[in-house]
Parts: sequence; structure tokens; C-alpha cells
Amino acid sequence: MKKACVIGWPIKHSRSPLIHGHWLEKYGIEGSYTKQAVSPDNLELFLDKLRQNGWSGCNVTVPHKEAVFRLADIVHDEARAIEAANTLWWDADRLLHASNTDIYGFMTHLDQSAPGWNENERPVAVLGAGGAARGIVYGLVQSGASQIRLLNRTRERADELAAYYEGTVNVADWRSRNEELEGCGLVVNSTSLGMEGSASLDLSLESLEANAVVADIVYAPLETPLLAAARQKGCRTVDGLGMLLHQAVPGFEHWFGVRPQVTDELRNLVIADLTG
Repeated sequence: MKKACVIGWPIKHSRSPLIHGHWLEKYGIEGSYTKQAVSPDNLELFLDKLRQNGWSGCNVTVPHKEAVFRLADIVHDEARAIEAANTLWWDADRLLHASNTDIYGFMTHLDQSAPGWNENERPVAVLGAGGAARGIVYGLVQSGASQIRLLNRTRERADELAAYYEGTVNVADWRSRNEELEGCGLVVNSTSLGMEGSASLDLSLESLEANAVVADIVYAPLETPLLAAARQKGCRTVDGLGMLLHQAVPGFEHWFGVRPQVTDELRNLVIADLTG
């Protein structure tokens, strides 16, 4: 029986077992997917035990994404670009591969939910400069975004990220975030602001055109205050749940040999869990 899991510290609230368990049942695969709480001090030993016991691989969540990037035998382009990995698998030679499927998850959901988002090559505004932002900026640049306005509460961190994309990514002060939306065709919130239990984003969309796209990686609540304001303005919106669902696809294929589909059935299953 093929086995995979998700590791993190803590890991209690991960929805990954729900997603992969649904696919295992749907495709009639004899396998298991569980969640494992792994402390940072025990990470390397835990991965070695998985390798020795023949596990197929695992997903990785906070705080281990940067550490597993350094522990892998083979690092794939997406993980190398942002120096963090969320998906691990062992090949036939038991070499550990590390990739980052968050980029695939975000871009796939964006392309499906807002086709033509870059049609007029207007500027893109990205809020945040953390790990999620690094992946999103990489994906946007790879997909043809030619001008990205990066806004973060800590300017120094934004400057560090922008340095990798000289000429494409330009940093603006957080206090000017409302004005920086003018002329943008896409706005992405890559922060946790607006999440249940977190502070609000405090962003005005007054200067944003109604034909723009607004995306938020937060999925609890499913419609954040930012997305609600964008919808009322007439903008197309892209929620954070699709990113969560699509990022799971490549890992499942590596571990279980079947490329699964993200369906309304799966989406509704996770929504019921989020709101139940």
C-alpha cells in the first residue's frame, strides 16, 4: 500500500487529508494519506524514517518549507526559485525530490477563474513579501506579467524580493497601497490579513478599475472582505480555496501514480468542512 502524509508543527487543522482521501476513494487506490506533527528538531530524523519505511513522500507546511528545501537530494526549479518546498517524494533510487506546487496551484486557479487576466499587460499589485508572495511573484513573472508593484508592511523584505526581478518588480511604500492600485489589471493579497482571527487588510479599491481581477490566497473565510469589496465593485474575484486544491494535484500524482481532477464535488466537500 502506498503511503503519504502532510507534516507540520502544528498540523491539526490541515485539510490535506480530506483532499487526498477523497481522491484515493474516487480513483479506487489502495493507499493512505495522514497528517503527522513533526517538530523542527525531529524533522531530518522523521524524513529518514519515512524513506527507510518505503513511504512515497509527503506534503510540507509551516514551519518546515525552507528546511526541507535544504535537505532534499534533488531540488526542482519552482522550489529553487523561492528556496522553499511543499512537496517531497522519493524516486526509485530513494533520492528525495523537493518541489513547490503552491506556484502551480495559484497560477492554475487564476488562469481558470480569470482567463485573460494579463490580456492587456497592465501592472499587477502584490500585497506581501513572505513565502507565499515569493512563489506568486515567480509564477506571475513566468506567466508574462511585465510589471509588478510589490507592497509590504516591512519595506526591507519587499526590497529583498524585488532584487531578484530587477526591472519587473518595483517596490512601493505600504502607506501608498491604495493609490498604487490605479491602472492595475490584477491585485493579489498574499498575506494572512483578512483571515479569520487576523487583522483586516485595510485596503481601499477606489482607484481600481472595475474590469480588474482581485485574488486572495486566504480561504477562511471563503469570501474575504477584500473579495466582497471587489465583487461589489464589479471586479472578477479569485478565492484562495482553488489554490489549496490545485496545489495538491502534482503531489498526488507523484505518490499514487494518478493525476487527479479538481472538481466541484471536491470543492464542496472542503467548503462543508470549512463552514461545518
